Amino acid sequence: MRKFYNQIVFVIIVGALFACSTTKDSVINRNFHTLTTKYNVLFNGEQAFQKGLKNIEDNFEDNFWKRLPIEPITFDERSIGELKFNSTPGDGFDDNGKGGGSDSQAVTPFDKAEEKAVKAVQKHSMNINGFERNRQIDDAYLLLGKSRYYTQRFIPAIEAFNYIIANYPKANLIYDTKVWRAKSNVRLDNERLAIETLELLIELDKNEKNLTNVQRQSAYTAMAMAYEKTDTIQKVIENLKISTSFVNNAQSARNKFILGQIYSELNRKDSARTVFNQLAYSKRTPEKYRIHANIELVRNMDKDSSNLYLIQKLKKLARNSDYRKYTNELYYQLGVLEESRDSVNRAETYYLKSLEAKKNTNYQKTYAFERLGNIYFDREDYILAGSFYDSVLQVTTEEFATEKRIRRIKRKNKGLTKLREFENIVKNNDSILRLVAMNDDERNAFFTEYIEKLKVEDETKRQRLLNSQDFGSQFAGGGVSFGGNGSGGTWYFYNSQSKGFGKVNFQKNWGNRPLEDNWRWSDKNQSGEEEEEELEIEVEKTDSKYELSTYISAIPTDEKVIEQLQSERTDALYQLGLIYKEQFKNPKRGIDNFEKFLVSNKKDDLILPVNYHLYQAYSAIEDAEKIEEKKNLILNKYPESQFAQIIREPNKKLETNTQVSEIEKKYKEIYRMYKFNMNEEAVNQIDNLGSSIENSKIIAKFALLRAMALGKYKSKEEYKKALELVATKYAGQIEGQKASEIIEILN
Repeated sequence: MRKFYNQIVFVIIVGALFACSTTKDSVINRNFHTLTTKYNVLFNGEQAFQKGLKNIEDNFEDNFWKRLPIEPITFDERSIGELKFNSTPGDGFDDNGKGGGSDSQAVTPFDKAEEKAVKAVQKHSMNINGFERNRQIDDAYLLLGKSRYYTQRFIPAIEAFNYIIANYPKANLIYDTKVWRAKSNVRLDNERLAIETLELLIELDKNEKNLTNVQRQSAYTAMAMAYEKTDTIQKVIENLKISTSFVNNAQSARNKFILGQIYSELNRKDSARTVFNQLAYSKRTPEKYRIHANIELVRNMDKDSSNLYLIQKLKKLARNSDYRKYTNELYYQLGVLEESRDSVNRAETYYLKSLEAKKNTNYQKTYAFERLGNIYFDREDYILAGSFYDSVLQVTTEEFATEKRIRRIKRKNKGLTKLREFENIVKNNDSILRLVAMNDDERNAFFTEYIEKLKVEDETKRQRLLNSQDFGSQFAGGGVSFGGNGSGGTWYFYNSQSKGFGKVNFQKNWGNRPLEDNWRWSDKNQSGEEEEEELEIEVEKTDSKYELSTYISAIPTDEKVIEQLQSERTDALYQLGLIYKEQFKNPKRGIDNFEKFLVSNKKDDLILPVNYHLYQAYSAIEDAEKIEEKKNLILNKYPESQFAQIIREPNKKLETNTQVSEIEKKYKEIYRMYKFNMNEEAVNQIDNLGSSIENSKIIAKFALLRAMALGKYKSKEEYKKALELVATKYAGQIEGQKASEIIEILN
C-alpha cells in the first residue's frame, strides 16, 4: 500500500514538473501557465495598478477656475522623453520579446504592477514556433505598457503596446491597446501620429462595429486630447460631444463639463448653460461636477437676467452639510451674484465667509481677496484695499505667479504700497509736528488725558482677565444654568454653552496653551522666586507708561530733526498728490494733498507744476471757481512758462522743438558725466535744471539717471529711495519699470 502511495506522489510531482515547462505545447501546460498567470501574477499586478490609480484619484485636485485637463493627471512636462537609467523594473525586451526586467524594489504601485507584468512574461510566456500559447501574455504586456504610462515613461510604454499590436492582432484587447498607444504619443507631442491611428480605428469601427461603447468613448476622448494639443478647438468640441453619447460614467461627465468650459471661453453662453444644466440636474452626475455645474451657471448667466433663483439655489447648497467642502466656492459665487445686484455689503459678507471656510485652496483665496480689495478700492479706502491685495500675493503660489491677473494685481499693489508708506509718513510726522508746535501747558494737558485713558483701558483688561479666570467658579455649586432647563446638570462643565463661552474667553486672553503645570509661564525652567522677580520687573517697566516725562522727553527739539520731519512730510504730500491724481485717477484726493503741500512747501521750483496739477484736477471735477483761480495764478505769475502756453492755447502744439533739442543735448552731456564717474556733478547738473525740464518728454530719463548717479556715491538706502520715487512717479513708463526691476534686485 505504501509503495502504491509513493508511486502516486511521484507521478503527481513529475506531472507538475512537466506542466511547468514553457516549451511543451500541451493542454496541461497551456492551462497551467494561463491560470497561474491570470490568478496569481497578473492578479497581484492588477491590484497594484488599481491601487496606483486610486492614489492618483485621491491626490489629484482639479482647479475648476481653469479648463480641466481631459485626463485627470498631471505629468512633469520637463521630464517627458527623458531616458532613465535607474534599472526601473521591466525596461526593454530581450530577443524573444520578453521583458528584461530587474529585481530592484518597486517604488510605486505602478512599479510593482510593472514588475508583476514582467514576471508574467518572463516565467509564463509560451512562445513556441513564433506563436504565443498563453492567452494571458497580451494582458501582461498591456499592464506593462499602462504602468509605464503612469510612471511617465512613454517610449517604453509604446514599445509594449507595439509588441501587442504586432504579435497579437486578434486579441480582444487590441482596441484598448491602440488607444493607449495614441495617448502615449500625445504625451510625447506626436499628436499627428495619434490622430491618424485613432481615425483608422474609428473608421474601422464604423464599418465593422467591433468596439464596445466604453472603447468608443476612450477613442474619442483620446482624439480630443490630441486635437487639444494642436489647438484645433472645433475638433476638440466635436470629439468631446461624441464621447459623451456612449456611456454615462465619470469620464463622460468630465468630458461634458470641459465641453461647457470651452463654450464659456468662446462666449457661447447659451451652449454653455445647456451643458451645465444637464450636469446640474442629473442625479447620475458625480458630485463635484454637479456642484461646479451650478457654479458655472452663475458665471455664464446673462447680465440682465434675474439671478434671485440662482442665489436661493446656491444658498441651499451652501447650507447642505454634505457639501461643506464646496462652501468656499459657493459663498464666493454668492458674493459675485450679490455684487452684480449692487448689494456690495452682502457680497463682502459672502467673500469673507468664503475665506473662512475650513476646506479652502490658496488659488480660491486669491479671487476672494481680490474682490474684497476691489470693493475697498472703489470705496477709496486704499489702505485696506492694499492689505487685501497683499494677501492675494502672499497666498499666490509659484505655479500661478505669472498669470496676467496676478501681474496686474502686483502692479496695482506697488502703487498702494508706496501710497501706504507716504500716508504713514504724513500721519506720523503730522502728529510729531503738532506736539512740537504745542507749548508746555498744552503738552502736559494732552499727555495727562492720554495717560488717564490708558489707565482706564488697562484696568478694563485686568478686570476682564480676572473675570475669565473666575468664570468656572461662578457655576461650580450655585445651581445656575446658562440658557437651558438644567436637564444636563447645574455644574459648569455639564453646560456646553457655558463651557464654550469660557473656552473662547480663555483663548482670547491666553491663546492656545498645553495642558501642563505652570501653563501660564513661557519659561518653565525658572524658579518661583525668579518668576516673581520677573513679574515685579515687568510691573516696574509698564509703570513708566504712566509717567508724563516718558512722553515729553520723546518730543524732538533739535531744529535739524524738525526740519527733516517737515521736509519728509512735504515730499510725501507731493508724491501722494501724484499717485492719487495720475495713478488712481482720484482728483479729489490729489487736490487735498497738493493743497496741503502748498501750505507747507519751501521748494519754489515745485510751486508751478503743483498749481498746474491742481488746475487739471479741478478741471476734472468741474470746480469753475478753483479752475479760474489756478488759471489766473499761472497766467499772471508764470506767463512765459509752457504751462501758461498750454492753458492759453490748449489745442495748439507746443513750439518746443528747439527747447527739446537743447534738453536732449543736455541729457547726453550729463549722461557722459555719469559714464566717466562724475556722479556728483551729474546730480548737481540735473538739480540745477529744475522746472526747465518739468514738461520735457524725457524727464523720466533725467529722473532715472539722477537715481543711478546717486547710487554711485550715496548709501544703499538713499539709492533705493531715489529709485522708488522714479518707480512711483513714472510707473507707466519704461524708466519706472526699470527702476522697479533694480529695486527688486536690491531687495
